Amino acid sequence: MTALYNGMTREALDASYNNSAAVLNSAVLMAEFDERSAKLRAAHPQYLDLRYGPAPRNRIDYFPAVRPGPLMVFIHGDYWQSRAKENFSFLAAGPLAHGLHVALVSYTPAPEQSLDGIVGEIRAALGWLGRQAPQWGTDPERMIVSGWSAGAHLAAMVLDEPGVRGGLAISGIYDLEPIRLGYLNDKLRLCPPDVRRLSPLLRPLSQRELVLAYGAAELPELQRQSDTFAAARTGLPGELLRLPDRNHFTVLNDLASPEGILTQRACRLAGL
Repeated sequence: MTALYNGMTREALDASYNNSAAVLNSAVLMAEFDERSAKLRAAHPQYLDLRYGPAPRNRIDYFPAVRPGPLMVFIHGDYWQSRAKENFSFLAAGPLAHGLHVALVSYTPAPEQSLDGIVGEIRAALGWLGRQAPQWGTDPERMIVSGWSAGAHLAAMVLDEPGVRGGLAISGIYDLEPIRLGYLNDKLRLCPPDVRRLSPLLRPLSQRELVLAYGAAELPELQRQSDTFAAARTGLPGELLRLPDRNHFTVLNDLASPEGILTQRACRLAGL
């Protein structure tokens, strides 16, 4: 068969980005995340499903800390095509324990929305939070953006938005060319100009601080994405974290835990 990307056939390329297949208990882990998220939402029901835009999925869950402070905006993943903020509420537990307010954002998935449109929705969410969150004790100039998987890509895309002081991108996609060539493009429908415009690696690099992180047990292509982006950002504020024994899903526990290294980095980025 013909090599399509980096010496890989289409079949090998598809497998190199299939995290659910690579982590055999991924369904169990996601079910546990859902259970933990439901418990956190039940404990913090004040500001759920806040509308930031006209589309049905333009919603935010806001979890205030016990005192005024900075805000972490988290963008969910699953390759821009599924899942929602409700699946990741459990991640707020770690930052909240340190006084970092947390907002989780949902967006319209592909193919209902283009990737350009999804990026626009995230920008709209940040603008809405900048205007509204001060009423809940957040400083709009002390906002950090975080995301996982596809959400890490979106976090990198909006790093230069007003009020954002830094980013925490976990297990992300920063070069969309292999995505365009594989099965994920069946719904994303990316063309070469989209790749150039929407790949953080191929755009002018932000001068703001960006922490890149991934699990050492992740698929090699996912690791390469972060390694390559970190190398491109040499000399710019930020760091690259390779978390031992973590896979694409368990790496999130280092943000959900008050003692987790990703929680520590989020707090430092926010100035806590």
